[in-house]
Amino acid sequence: MTELRPLALVTGASSGIGYELARLFAADGYDLIITATGENDGLERTADAVRATGANAIIVKADLTESGGVERVVEAVRSAERPLDAAALNAGLGLGGFFLGGTSIEDEMKLIQLNTASQVHLTKLLLPDMVARGQGRVLYTASISGTMPTPYEAVYGATKAFLISFVEAVKSEIKDSGVTLTLLLPGEVDTNFWHRAGMDTSKLGLGPKAAPTKVAEEGFEAMKAGKDRVVAGKPDSKFIGNVINKLLPDTITADLHSKGAKPGSGLESKDD
Repeated sequence: MTELRPLALVTGASSGIGYELARLFAADGYDLIITATGENDGLERTADAVRATGANAIIVKADLTESGGVERVVEAVRSAERPLDAAALNAGLGLGGFFLGGTSIEDEMKLIQLNTASQVHLTKLLLPDMVARGQGRVLYTASISGTMPTPYEAVYGATKAFLISFVEAVKSEIKDSGVTLTLLLPGEVDTNFWHRAGMDTSKLGLGPKAAPTKVAEEGFEAMKAGKDRVVAGKPDSKFIGNVINKLLPDTITADLHSKGAKPGSGLESKDD
């Protein structure tokens, strides 16, 4: 009888960091359940990359801004009738602009639902089985934005701060269970995040970025090692996340972030 591969779940797997994480899991011997909204053929591309390694890929199209989408993903995990060995809860959205008069409450509530509520919901439903077995690894894609106030991304940064606090709290509760929770905190990454967030004209949106491959590899290795967190990406992002945001008061880090995130700030730099 052929021994089953371990099973992993990757959310937000259609592109960017999620696509790279799925490839890393497959190369490491995992079968995959991959999920995203299914708005394009990105999931099929990810499934092809996974299957090229000899691994199996189960596609679940689900909108995690809705509780029904979360439950659809969990049902797919349970339908596999095998333990879930690892999960990369990577799905998330960005949103840039002036909080007053720039962003809409509809977009902000969608952001909150995906970046925070769906993470809590998935953790609540997936973690008990891991704890009961005494083994499992969960990787959460947060951001260095969660370690400081983020003007012009006010709600986005707050969702990532929530996620960091939530994961640290749950990790403390289950610290003797054999299950590890790891936070991935990237800086700027070269993905479609900036365009979707409406930050094409900001200094951050137009500036240099880390390759998603590099960020995914750093997160994956940290998860495998059972580390608490890793600040990933560019050297300056690591310095900001590991040093600056721990030393400076929030009022200063907020002002520093605003210089890069303000709409049009990247165009002003080019004109100088």
